[in-house]
Amino acid sequence: MTQPRRWTVVEMIKSTAEYLAGKNFHNPRLNAELLLAGMLGLKRLDLYLQHDRPLTPEELDEFRSRLRRRARREPLQYIDGTAAFRDLVLHVDGRVLIPRPETEVLVQHVLDWAAKRAGEERALSAVDLGTGSGAIALALATEGPFRRVVATDVDRDTLRAARDNHGRTAPESPVEFRPGDLWRAVGDERFDVVVSNPPYIGEDERAAMDTEVVDWEPAGALFAGPDGLRVIRPLVAGAADHLEEGGLLALEMGAAQGAAVCRLIEQTNAFGPARVLPDLAGRDRVVLAERR
Repeated sequence: MTQPRRWTVVEMIKSTAEYLAGKNFHNPRLNAELLLAGMLGLKRLDLYLQHDRPLTPEELDEFRSRLRRRARREPLQYIDGTAAFRDLVLHVDGRVLIPRPETEVLVQHVLDWAAKRAGEERALSAVDLGTGSGAIALALATEGPFRRVVATDVDRDTLRAARDNHGRTAPESPVEFRPGDLWRAVGDERFDVVVSNPPYIGEDERAAMDTEVVDWEPAGALFAGPDGLRVIRPLVAGAADHLEEGGLLALEMGAAQGAAVCRLIEQTNAFGPARVLPDLAGRDRVVLAERR
């Protein structure tokens, strides 16, 4: 009787990389390493410390299932079920946008502002509009001087995902979750910080985007009308009514939207000069403005 083939870690990496290369994956070996490391619960480089370790039949079955998903261009984060965001490891699935480094930059600017504003006291409040996975709200609540963070989302399934992340990663952090579209979720409350990573991609950009994003991540968290400003317009228009005097409006935006977003802020006559700041790649990505 023929014995099943014995696969070691390094053999599986090599075979998977060749398979993914045949499907025109960019950097197929890295994809193979990350896919196998995620399945085994290892760091990628630790695979090579176990290069000759044979995979069990159960591991082979699980890996082949994951590989089939990856071959359909499902993002690695959804396959693993996790995504790193600053100090957090969040659960992610098709209900939520995968957190990105650009949003980590947004959070850092808010934390820098809050540290100067709060001094030694944990006395500030913030609202995260369109919280998605809860990444922004949870990062602010765990890293910053915030006594209260309200996280909102129009989609109740998405909000459940954010609540789950709160329970998994930081159950003691002062985050409150509310359903609702933009300002409807907070009534007439005011906060020290209004922060959001809203949908900001124009519909005409869809055709040029990566399949892994367009086919798998929630469209409602990505696209916002022809110019990408359909959500940002009402968000900016209502921000002053929900900010304390001197409070901060902090938004993520598209790389070409800086001038348009600054005009929207200026038109409210409620803010000081807006500042546009770059992401890690040097592209305009964050806008900050303080309420007069």
